[in-house]
Amino acid sequence: MALRAYSAAAGILLGALLLAAPLPAGPAWASDHPEAVDRSAFRVCSDPSNLPFSNDKGEGFENKIAELLAKKLNVPLKYTWYPNSIGFLRNTIRARRCDVVMGIVTGAELVQTTNPYYRSVYVMVTRKADNIAADKIEDPALKDLKIGLNAGAPPADIVAQSGLAANVKPYDLYVDTRVQTPGKDMINDLAKKEIDVALLWGPIAGYFAAQHGDELKVTPLINEAKKNRMEFYITLAVRPGENKWKNDLNTLLRDNKAEIDQILRDYHVPTLNARGELIQ
Repeated sequence: MALRAYSAAAGILLGALLLAAPLPAGPAWASDHPEAVDRSAFRVCSDPSNLPFSNDKGEGFENKIAELLAKKLNVPLKYTWYPNSIGFLRNTIRARRCDVVMGIVTGAELVQTTNPYYRSVYVMVTRKADNIAADKIEDPALKDLKIGLNAGAPPADIVAQSGLAANVKPYDLYVDTRVQTPGKDMINDLAKKEIDVALLWGPIAGYFAAQHGDELKVTPLINEAKKNRMEFYITLAVRPGENKWKNDLNTLLRDNKAEIDQILRDYHVPTLNARGELIQ
């Protein structure tokens, strides 16, 4: 699947990261090129302003997982910072300025992905005081409610199919993370009663909803029809052909699963098991 198509499917999950310009053929990116991993450090390609995932202060959950893996490798952690926008891959991992991207959809092209280290899902966020019991976008309880939504994200199709398009307050999907925070804005608008429902990628929703204490309710959209894919596996990304590095990372992820899972819980990331059930 092309990266552009995958980005449309995953929506806010990766922002514009997967819209990176196509990579030309050549020895610097060929699959049979020798590995160019700098084993003297854990070199991470990351966005400097993209919470809850990462920032240049090390406050995101991808920062914490990177710190854990660097510690297990007994090497320093080094970052190459670049906004999560067009050109991300070209200017970071393709340029060999770093060796791993911490969060990318499994199966993404132009990179090689590890085994997934978590599986999350889009969610519906409401105010607890409103007692909205809906767990599907098609629920009639939503027909008169104002809905916050990233245009182009996976829930948008269900919203349109359910005749709710007129209820939508749109929020940008692809943004410059240095100046815009649509996920945070959507959750804040929900708390301020400017919208009644927020439809968001789970890690973003869980993190920002938790900042409002016990005021908001996060409901994973695990009951939508299978044709409307709401859940995605998330992996690390390396350069094509660097199979030993990928295998070493797979071992790290497997051996440190419990600590990684705890970091995800600390950041209120809703995660699913292999059967698609919410992990409590």
